[in-house]
Amino acid sequence: MSSGKAVIFSAPSGSGKSTIVNHLLAKRADLKFSISATTRQPRSTEVSGKDYHFLSEQDFLDKVDQGAFLEYEEVYPGIYYGTLQSELDRIWNASNHVIFDLDVKGGAKLNEILKTRALAIYIKVEDISILKARLLARGTENQEQITSRLLKVAEESTFETKFDMSILNHDLNRALESAEHAVSYFLDRNT
Repeated sequence: MSSGKAVIFSAPSGSGKSTIVNHLLAKRADLKFSISATTRQPRSTEVSGKDYHFLSEQDFLDKVDQGAFLEYEEVYPGIYYGTLQSELDRIWNASNHVIFDLDVKGGAKLNEILKTRALAIYIKVEDISILKARLLARGTENQEQITSRLLKVAEESTFETKFDMSILNHDLNRALESAEHAVSYFLDRNT
Protein backbone atom coordinates (compact mmCIF):
# COMPACT_ATOMS: atom_id res chain seq x y z
CA MET A 1 0.00 0.00 0.00
CA SER A 2 1.22 3.50 -0.77
CA SER A 3 2.17 6.06 1.83
CA GLY A 4 -0.56 8.42 0.70
CA LYS A 5 -2.64 10.35 3.17
CA ALA A 6 -6.18 11.72 3.00
CA VAL A 7 -7.63 15.13 3.79
CA ILE A 8 -11.40 15.25 4.33
CA PHE A 9 -13.39 18.48 4.18
CA SER A 10 -17.02 18.44 5.28
CA ALA A 11 -19.56 21.12 6.04
CA PRO A 12 -23.18 22.10 5.62
CA SER A 13 -23.99 23.34 2.09
CA GLY A 14 -22.83 26.90 1.52
CA SER A 15 -20.06 26.84 4.14
CA GLY A 16 -17.32 27.32 1.55
CA LYS A 17 -15.72 23.87 1.66
CA SER A 18 -15.49 23.53 -2.13
CA THR A 19 -13.77 26.92 -2.37
CA ILE A 20 -11.24 25.81 0.25
CA VAL A 21 -10.69 22.44 -1.44
CA ASN A 22 -10.10 24.10 -4.83
CA HIS A 23 -7.63 26.52 -3.23
CA LEU A 24 -5.65 23.64 -1.74
CA LEU A 25 -5.66 21.73 -5.03
CA ALA A 26 -4.15 24.79 -6.73
CA LYS A 27 -1.47 25.08 -4.04
CA ARG A 28 -0.25 21.46 -3.88
CA ALA A 29 0.63 19.30 -6.88
CA ASP A 30 0.69 16.17 -4.68
CA LEU A 31 -2.96 16.62 -3.66
CA LYS A 32 -5.60 15.08 -5.96
CA PHE A 33 -9.38 15.33 -5.80
CA SER A 34 -11.47 12.24 -5.10
CA ILE A 35 -14.48 12.37 -7.39
CA SER A 36 -17.58 11.32 -5.46
CA ALA A 37 -20.47 9.42 -7.00
CA THR A 38 -24.02 10.77 -6.78
CA THR A 39 -27.50 10.10 -8.08
CA ARG A 40 -28.50 13.78 -8.17
CA GLN A 41 -28.81 15.60 -11.45
CA PRO A 42 -25.74 17.57 -12.58
CA ARG A 43 -25.82 21.34 -12.25
CA SER A 44 -25.35 23.24 -15.51
CA THR A 45 -21.62 23.82 -14.88
CA GLU A 46 -20.79 20.28 -13.71
CA VAL A 47 -19.06 17.62 -15.79
CA SER A 48 -19.46 13.89 -15.15
CA GLY A 49 -16.12 12.30 -14.28
CA LYS A 50 -14.67 15.67 -13.22
CA ASP A 51 -17.05 17.09 -10.61
CA TYR A 52 -18.92 13.86 -9.79
CA HIS A 53 -19.55 10.43 -11.19
CA PHE A 54 -23.24 10.92 -12.00
CA LEU A 55 -25.03 7.57 -11.72
CA SER A 56 -28.60 6.41 -11.95
CA GLU A 57 -30.06 5.23 -8.66
CA GLN A 58 -29.97 1.62 -9.92
CA ASP A 59 -26.30 1.86 -10.98
CA PHE A 60 -25.43 3.39 -7.61
CA LEU A 61 -27.25 0.64 -5.68
CA ASP A 62 -25.60 -2.03 -7.86
CA LYS A 63 -22.20 -0.61 -6.88
CA VAL A 64 -23.28 -0.71 -3.22
CA ASP A 65 -24.12 -4.42 -3.64
CA GLN A 66 -20.72 -4.99 -5.28
CA GLY A 67 -18.91 -3.38 -2.30
CA ALA A 68 -17.48 -0.62 -4.51
CA PHE A 69 -17.99 2.16 -1.93
CA LEU A 70 -15.84 3.02 1.08
CA GLU A 71 -18.86 4.92 2.37
CA TYR A 72 -22.16 6.11 0.99
CA GLU A 73 -25.20 7.93 2.28
CA GLU A 74 -28.73 8.73 1.21
CA VAL A 75 -28.31 12.45 1.87
CA TYR A 76 -31.79 13.44 0.67
CA PRO A 77 -34.65 11.07 -0.19
CA GLY A 78 -33.58 9.18 -3.32
CA ILE A 79 -30.34 11.20 -3.61
CA TYR A 80 -27.22 9.19 -2.78
CA TYR A 81 -23.60 10.27 -2.47
CA GLY A 82 -20.66 7.96 -2.00
CA THR A 83 -16.89 7.52 -2.07
CA LEU A 84 -15.67 4.87 -4.48
CA GLN A 85 -12.73 2.72 -3.34
CA SER A 86 -11.42 3.00 -6.92
CA GLU A 87 -10.93 6.77 -6.47
CA LEU A 88 -8.74 6.30 -3.40
CA ASP A 89 -6.77 3.54 -5.17
CA ARG A 90 -6.31 5.70 -8.30
CA ILE A 91 -4.81 8.57 -6.32
CA TRP A 92 -2.71 6.60 -3.84
CA ASN A 93 -1.34 4.28 -6.56
CA ALA A 94 -0.03 7.41 -8.33
CA SER A 95 1.87 8.34 -5.11
CA ASN A 96 -0.33 11.31 -4.32
CA HIS A 97 -2.43 12.40 -1.36
CA VAL A 98 -6.21 12.49 -1.70
CA ILE A 99 -8.57 15.32 -0.81
CA PHE A 100 -12.28 14.76 -0.25
CA ASP A 101 -15.17 17.24 -0.38
CA LEU A 102 -17.94 15.31 1.40
CA ASP A 103 -21.23 15.73 3.21
CA VAL A 104 -20.89 15.71 6.99
CA LYS A 105 -22.01 12.11 7.60
CA GLY A 106 -19.78 10.80 4.80
CA GLY A 107 -16.80 12.75 6.10
CA ALA A 108 -17.27 11.44 9.63
CA LYS A 109 -17.59 7.85 8.34
CA LEU A 110 -14.50 8.15 6.16
CA ASN A 111 -12.50 9.61 9.04
CA GLU A 112 -13.42 6.53 11.11
CA ILE A 113 -12.35 4.19 8.30
CA LEU A 114 -9.04 5.88 7.41
CA LYS A 115 -8.06 6.74 11.01
CA THR A 116 -4.50 8.11 11.28
CA ARG A 117 -4.06 8.31 7.49
CA ALA A 118 -6.70 11.07 7.41
CA LEU A 119 -7.11 14.62 8.62
CA ALA A 120 -10.80 15.49 8.80
CA ILE A 121 -11.72 19.19 8.84
CA TYR A 122 -15.19 20.56 9.52
CA ILE A 123 -15.94 23.97 7.99
CA LYS A 124 -18.51 26.09 9.79
CA VAL A 125 -20.06 29.53 9.58
CA GLU A 126 -21.26 31.77 12.38
CA ASP A 127 -24.91 31.94 11.41
CA ILE A 128 -27.44 30.06 9.28
CA SER A 129 -28.40 33.34 7.56
CA ILE A 130 -24.90 33.39 6.03
CA LEU A 131 -25.49 29.91 4.60
CA LYS A 132 -28.85 30.96 3.19
CA ALA A 133 -27.33 34.02 1.51
CA ARG A 134 -24.51 31.93 -0.01
CA LEU A 135 -26.93 29.28 -1.31
CA LEU A 136 -29.15 31.96 -2.86
CA ALA A 137 -26.12 33.67 -4.43
CA ARG A 138 -24.97 30.37 -6.00
CA GLY A 139 -28.21 30.23 -7.95
CA THR A 140 -27.89 26.46 -8.46
CA GLU A 141 -30.85 25.30 -6.32
CA ASN A 142 -34.51 26.22 -6.19
CA GLN A 143 -36.19 27.54 -3.02
CA GLU A 144 -37.37 24.05 -1.97
CA GLN A 145 -33.84 22.63 -2.29
CA ILE A 146 -32.38 25.56 -0.31
CA THR A 147 -34.96 25.07 2.45
CA SER A 148 -34.15 21.34 2.55
CA ARG A 149 -30.41 22.06 2.82
CA LEU A 150 -30.93 24.62 5.60
CA LEU A 151 -33.10 22.19 7.60
CA LYS A 152 -30.17 19.75 7.63
CA VAL A 153 -27.75 22.25 9.17
CA ALA A 154 -28.81 21.66 12.78
CA GLU A 155 -28.38 17.90 12.40
CA GLU A 156 -25.10 18.26 10.51
CA SER A 157 -23.60 20.53 13.16
CA THR A 158 -23.91 17.72 15.72
CA PHE A 159 -21.21 15.84 13.76
CA GLU A 160 -18.55 18.53 14.28
CA THR A 161 -16.99 16.60 17.18
CA LYS A 162 -16.33 13.62 14.86
CA PHE A 163 -13.74 15.70 12.98
CA ASP A 164 -10.11 16.32 13.91
CA MET A 165 -10.53 20.07 13.75
CA SER A 166 -12.92 22.86 12.76
CA ILE A 167 -12.32 26.02 10.78
CA LEU A 168 -14.68 28.97 11.04
CA ASN A 169 -15.22 30.46 7.59
CA HIS A 170 -16.18 34.00 8.58
CA ASP A 171 -13.31 35.57 6.64
CA LEU A 172 -12.41 33.51 3.55
CA ASN A 173 -8.73 34.54 3.47
CA ARG A 174 -8.27 33.48 7.10
CA ALA A 175 -10.11 30.22 6.48
CA LEU A 176 -7.90 29.49 3.45
CA GLU A 177 -4.78 30.26 5.47
CA SER A 178 -5.89 28.04 8.36
CA ALA A 179 -6.72 25.17 6.01
CA GLU A 180 -3.43 25.52 4.15
CA HIS A 181 -1.43 25.49 7.38
CA ALA A 182 -3.27 22.47 8.85
CA VAL A 183 -3.08 20.43 5.64
CA SER A 184 0.62 21.19 5.06
CA TYR A 185 1.49 20.25 8.64
CA PHE A 186 -0.42 16.96 8.34
CA LEU A 187 0.89 15.97 4.89
CA ASP A 188 4.50 17.04 5.37
CA ARG A 189 5.22 15.43 8.73
CA ASN A 190 6.80 11.97 8.64
CA THR A 191 4.23 9.82 10.45
